[in-house]
Amino acid sequence: MFHSREPRNSSPKGGLNDEVRFLQSWFRNPLKTGAVSPSSPGLAKMMASYLDPSKDGPVIELGPGTGPVTKALLARGFAPERLFLIEYNPEFCALLRRRYPGVTVIHGDAYAMRKTLGNALPGKAVGTISSLPLFTMPQAERHRMVNEAFDLTVPGAPFVQFTYAVVSPVPLLPGKIEGKVSPRVWMNIPPARVWVYHRP
Repeated sequence: MFHSREPRNSSPKGGLNDEVRFLQSWFRNPLKTGAVSPSSPGLAKMMASYLDPSKDGPVIELGPGTGPVTKALLARGFAPERLFLIEYNPEFCALLRRRYPGVTVIHGDAYAMRKTLGNALPGKAVGTISSLPLFTMPQAERHRMVNEAFDLTVPGAPFVQFTYAVVSPVPLLPGKIEGKVSPRVWMNIPPARVWVYHRP
């Protein structure tokens, strides 16, 4: 059973403790942890801006970590019960449940999101938002995963992904997977961009 109160020195604002959690997770498994520090508020806000809370339906979040993007989605107007998070790290899962009551946190493999979600989604999602380290996966796996996300969302729904790289983490396929990139977010460690993909 998870309690709503945060442990000492573990406020919803995060701070140094979240930095330490990310570093520890990255050292244990760098291929499963997409960053050495949480996304900045500016990056998280930009990612969340591509999803529209006025559209009915759930949101799928992949690799939420300690929850900066989750926090941005809530601030954007998404009700907690609309958010379905898939997180591989069980410690992060416990933290997310404490930090964001009402959000559905599922411990499992985001690269197999259909299997991991099971029957959890109440309907087609209005978008997918990801902080996964996609470059650790073969290109074919990245295409497969993004198309699986599109299958779980309403037509035209976005797949939002941040990256530190100068190239798209999901190679574009004209007529199948198309995307646009944001300006660089300098107030992030390291600076990052946001890619927004659609299936025509």
